[in-house]
Amino acid sequence: MLLIVNPRSGVNSKDGMGAALASALTSAGFRVDCAYTEHAGHATELARRAVAEGYGSVVACGGDGTVNETASGLVGTDVVMGIVPSGSGNGLARHLDVPVDETLSLGVIRPGNITVCDYGTVNDRNFFCTCGVGFDASVSHRFSHENRRGRITYIKSVFEAFAGYKPQTFILDIEGKRLRREAFLVAVCNASQYGNNAFIAPMASLTDGLLDIIVIKSGNALKMMLAGFDVLTGMVPYNNNIETFRVRRASIDLPGPALGHIDGEPVNFSGRLDFECHPRSLKVYGNPGKRRFRPFLTPIDVTLRDWGIAINRLFAH
Repeated sequence: MLLIVNPRSGVNSKDGMGAALASALTSAGFRVDCAYTEHAGHATELARRAVAEGYGSVVACGGDGTVNETASGLVGTDVVMGIVPSGSGNGLARHLDVPVDETLSLGVIRPGNITVCDYGTVNDRNFFCTCGVGFDASVSHRFSHENRRGRITYIKSVFEAFAGYKPQTFILDIEGKRLRREAFLVAVCNASQYGNNAFIAPMASLTDGLLDIIVIKSGNALKMMLAGFDVLTGMVPYNNNIETFRVRRASIDLPGPALGHIDGEPVNFSGRLDFECHPRSLKVYGNPGKRRFRPFLTPIDVTLRDWGIAINRLFAH
């Protein structure tokens, strides 16, 4: 096993984390080598090298950006990816029901817990969780310029972005139909959430061979706030101001240069965006006992588990 650690992800120090995780994984029966990322794209280089050198699995310790880079080096191979979530959002880990705790997450890394997942591309760039344009992208760009990370900073970025945001007009090409939408945001989802238990596509599946396209149409402030509430409670499918399309391929024509994000990482888009789902292309460790999503109940359950982990960390220190 190769353990890839991003020392700059999340809010907690990663000093000594690689050695501690490697020791725990060794005790679980793995032969472990550890590497730290040094620059953008390094995790992809390390993962590809691990494939070439015959490693059986690669574990990404970091946030969604680190997971994206690592997974990009493993797609189409038999090497299994594990996740030790230590970023700010941890969207893919949360979808796989991997505990958002460095120690507890190791319990998922077992031979019997392997799922073969889909992934998406936008103009040949990979995403494994979500990709979007509009308000969510504006939040990602603001968040990326903050000096501090974490949930509080993310919420601050949401409110700042909301205060001055104006909807945009997008042309969607979905299954041969061209749809014009003035939208608050358009999210293309392989997994169910952005991270931090914000369920933008609560019914999305990593194994159905399809992408969920979520369009939050423009509206007054009340409608937008209700949409935000439904994202947090998993009620997106029941909101009349939100459209969902489930497709293998789709395109979006942008009105001009636009802010975007790929797995939470800010990017700049322009022109036409072509999306495609690539079925059963990545092996990952996930929780096989993950329960079916239920609006309200699942968000409450996972939030309570997060609080429990936070309290245990507090008393552990």
